[in-house]
Amino acid sequence: MPKIVLASFIITLVSFWLRNDLGYLPTPHVGLKSDPVQTPSTALPFTVDAGKRRYKIEPNFDYEIYGLVVSYQHHDGNYGLHKSWGDHINVADVCVVWSDNAFTLDLTQFDFWNGQFTCVVKTSSYETWSKFRMDQLSNNHLITSDPQLKDRISNLRVGDQIHIKGMLAHYSGGNGGTRKTSTTRTDTGDGACETIYVKEFNLLQRYYSPWRIMMYISMAVMALSLFIYFITPHRVKD
Repeated sequence: MPKIVLASFIITLVSFWLRNDLGYLPTPHVGLKSDPVQTPSTALPFTVDAGKRRYKIEPNFDYEIYGLVVSYQHHDGNYGLHKSWGDHINVADVCVVWSDNAFTLDLTQFDFWNGQFTCVVKTSSYETWSKFRMDQLSNNHLITSDPQLKDRISNLRVGDQIHIKGMLAHYSGGNGGTRKTSTTRTDTGDGACETIYVKEFNLLQRYYSPWRIMMYISMAVMALSLFIYFITPHRVKD
């Protein structure tokens, strides 16, 4: 039994490390073929409450985006810069790709990761990098005070295909002044992220890589093995 526990523990560690491998993606949803759509918003500025604070939302454009999640960072306003800023409304940063990046590239050749408010993409191959469309990647600051939307967003994983509708908007109300939104997919660097006041968040397809499935199975085997080990009587040798 100890050997089974050890083996399942090692498999869990390895599969956890590889759980976000994008080498087994299904065919992307047809919506990912299209660029995000934005149209001028007629909505007036309004306020919402979150984390015992009031925030002012200033809509710029109505916005709709389909994307494949390549990286994300959840926020709860209780750590890092979000705590310093008193920001309880930015519930996640979600980095997505679409169109050529989602349909024609081997995404296993790239590394994606999110900081507290940035998305980084990297590859060791110049040829591979030359095929990547930076205007088909965006890091989205998702803002909402709706508990149901927060729950949906909190459950997303790398490789998921998602659909978001809302508004590109500036917002203020914490200690960090006004946080603005990008309104184009061609900018880079500071201020290039889209800040979306979320009205709808839909998970189109959940991604289960073989490594992620193996991680769940090995965790279950390890837990069951430990349970059996501790409830089984053991003989004491003379």
